[in-house]
Amino acid sequence: MKILFLGDIVGESGCTAIKKHLPKKIKENKIDFVIVNGENAAKEGVGITEEITNNLFDLGVDVITTGNHVWDQKETATHIEKESRLLRPENLINASPGKGFGIYNAKNGLKVGVLNL
Repeated sequence: MKILFLGDIVGESGCTAIKKHLPKKIKENKIDFVIVNGENAAKEGVGITEEITNNLFDLGVDVITTGNHVWDQKETATHIEKESRLLRPENLINASPGKGFGIYNAKNGLKVGVLNL
């Protein structure tokens, strides 16, 4: 199984680079599962929006992790409740929206567990 993990996508330039290169890299390298850290992907360079999340999934990302900037875009607190592929840090207080762990299906049919700490 081939898993690709990309660290911080930062701002508009990071999103543009992912759009330009990721689909081709997935195909060329026969990547089965893609995880990116998207907590700084918003135009402002902090936080992530629903639109960016959906764009990343459309480009082949399977799971998006976050960190201390997860709540910097207000809409994320609502969006993370309904989007299981957008993870917040598991080690936040239990009352935090969303979840920090999930099990997902890879392109090759195997299951992948992702824990965001």
